[in-house]
Amino acid sequence: MSLDKNQAGLEKSNTPKTDALIDKIRSDDRRAQFELYKLYYKAMYNTAYRITGNKAEAEDAMQEAFLDAFRKIGQFDGQSTFGAWLKRIVINKSIDLYKGRKTYVPIENIDVENALQEEEDHLEILSYKISEIRKKIEELPDDYRVIVSLYLLEGYDHEEISNILDISYENARTRYSRARKRLSKELKNTALFHSAN
Repeated sequence: MSLDKNQAGLEKSNTPKTDALIDKIRSDDRRAQFELYKLYYKAMYNTAYRITGNKAEAEDAMQEAFLDAFRKIGQFDGQSTFGAWLKRIVINKSIDLYKGRKTYVPIENIDVENALQEEEDHLEILSYKISEIRKKIEELPDDYRVIVSLYLLEGYDHEEISNILDISYENARTRYSRARKRLSKELKNTALFHSAN
């Protein structure tokens, strides 16, 4: 489930303007590239930032994704919207940057029992203000921030996340469960602090 429903990339179909720009880009029209960039850059930057947690890295991931998209525009077959196709490239670039700076190897065989309870407090998290959730997600440790962003904000399921992060399905569920509990705890602490004041 995505919290960013107005974000470019979540539209159900390309607009006629987007289709026209894509056709021009296929003919190597630089102006059309810039126009399409202006339509999507903010949403793609936000996606990259939620994963990398770093403004410079998010900017780099977004720029590289646009360059790749323009180079590979011939591979865009229209099976999905341009925004969804571009967003996948942005996420892959962001994950690559994130993985590149990791200094440890993730443990694959973690206890999966906790993951079975994950849906229990899922709705509880969503009852908080979206701005507060975003702020708390940004404050999470890297591993937690990435998996919560992919699941809650980008709308990927555990199987897709396991493929994106190159981890097992069980590990994806377990990491999300732990990250969700940490986020829930942080949100409750914030709520208690505000109610005490």
